[in-house]
Amino acid sequence: MSQTKVAHLPRWAAILQVIASIFGLIQIALIAKIIGVVVLERQYKVVFMVLIFFISGLMRFAIDALGCRVAFKFAYSFVSQKRQEMLERWRNISPLDINCPSSGKVASVFSEQSEMVVSYLSRFQPIALKACILPIIIFFLVLYYSWIAAFILLITAPLIPLFMILIGWHAKEASQKHLSEVGELNAMLIDRLKGLLTIRSLDAVEITAQKLRDHSENLCRRTMEVLKIAFLSSAVLELFSSLSVAMIAVYVGFSLLGQINFGAWGRQITLYEGLFILLLAPAFFEPLRELSSVWHERAAGEVALKQLETLGNRALRMVPVDHKMISCKGPPSVHLQDICFRYNKIDRLLFNKFNLSVFPGEHIALFGPSGCGKSTILSLIAGFVIPEEGHIRVGNIAINGYTILSARSRMAWVDQNPYFFSGSIKSNLRLALLEANDQQISNALKDVFLDIAPDTLIGEGGMGLSGGEALRLALARTLLKPNVDIFLIDEPTAHLDSETASFITKSLLSVTKNHTLIVSTHDIKLASLMDRVIPIEDIKNSLI
Repeated sequence: MSQTKVAHLPRWAAILQVIASIFGLIQIALIAKIIGVVVLERQYKVVFMVLIFFISGLMRFAIDALGCRVAFKFAYSFVSQKRQEMLERWRNISPLDINCPSSGKVASVFSEQSEMVVSYLSRFQPIALKACILPIIIFFLVLYYSWIAAFILLITAPLIPLFMILIGWHAKEASQKHLSEVGELNAMLIDRLKGLLTIRSLDAVEITAQKLRDHSENLCRRTMEVLKIAFLSSAVLELFSSLSVAMIAVYVGFSLLGQINFGAWGRQITLYEGLFILLLAPAFFEPLRELSSVWHERAAGEVALKQLETLGNRALRMVPVDHKMISCKGPPSVHLQDICFRYNKIDRLLFNKFNLSVFPGEHIALFGPSGCGKSTILSLIAGFVIPEEGHIRVGNIAINGYTILSARSRMAWVDQNPYFFSGSIKSNLRLALLEANDQQISNALKDVFLDIAPDTLIGEGGMGLSGGEALRLALARTLLKPNVDIFLIDEPTAHLDSETASFITKSLLSVTKNHTLIVSTHDIKLASLMDRVIPIEDIKNSLI
């Protein structure tokens, strides 16, 4: 695989499965010997050989089971580690990243596709080792008794890997397209379910249903392409192995009848030797047959592993959290010094040497038109994005991996579209303080002038709430968060009528009294109520 480091099983786990297969060869030799002794020598006292046969079978089963168990445990442990690494990456992905893969695709990679990696690692590598070793052992065993039979195996065996490689290239491409289609369908389905109300209101149900049908039919085609390749690889193997076994059977049969007197190193093949060669011929192709059956699993597993390792690698990052947390105490002040930031490296700098100081208890408005960077400043303070250059201090403590959790614990964040889960008002408010009692919840609702019962049920995403009610409920939630002294509020009055905006402004000033408030807005009325107005568009590149 390119650009993806493939894990390797512990070598002895694969070797155990090879040893188990060698016990299978011993069983084949014993079967041929037992039949030869009984038929030709009329000796029925073969109990000792039968006993060895069953002991070999038990040993084969036990060793193979141990090897498979070790391989599966390693594969599952490896995938669990990769899942954990993926979670760590996603834990630090900024909520401002517009190019972030959809939750449906992430869920597909994390759950369904990662299971393909377990199958690939636990099965393919041991089978590949068996396919490299066992045919060579069998070839020399056959060669010892007949060079003709060995020659037949020799001319057919190399053709199989050649065709497998050619088919494998196509299989990997088909698997990549198939898994990509699975992720896209999952993403589309989840997104459409989230926006079901909007789809119905726009009378777009038929259009959406048709798109889902198109995607599902496309997925069916991709699936059939993968299955076609899997059957094709099996058919190629069966063709060559059947021809080889048939030719060896014809040679052995005529040799036992005395019609062919060459190819056995100048002597006649015995019944035991003929049976042994005949039983070894299918066993020669058995590891290759197993390899063929897992060949498409390898292709799918490699693609899934690459997705698991790389999904979200290029996403916009938040300040990473270090487990050694340092307390971010001090006055509720905020300082941005010489900040340089842009969302993509190919874009021009959104901020170049930007400076801002907010003093304890001060209310300031970041004022300017949409797109000038007001929300970005709030995100920089909260650590949701990382500046290319410059320093951010909260309470005179620099924001970094050691201090970010402590800094966020004293901040309250309310964005333009606060999210609420399906359930009661009470359960959504308790996200800020799990042990909040009914009196605390009622007081928080009263403080934001929201006349709504705590047991009122709302839908996913705040369905059932108006825009103004959702914002006031978000403010009530911040009131329940303990130890908050810095409020970061993003466009609280955007897209609201004047009466609702007045309620929101009143609630906001009530909630943030005696606390530090930084609000982004282009509402002149709200900005006029602040202690200071920062015109972002005019002074982006100036020292404040």
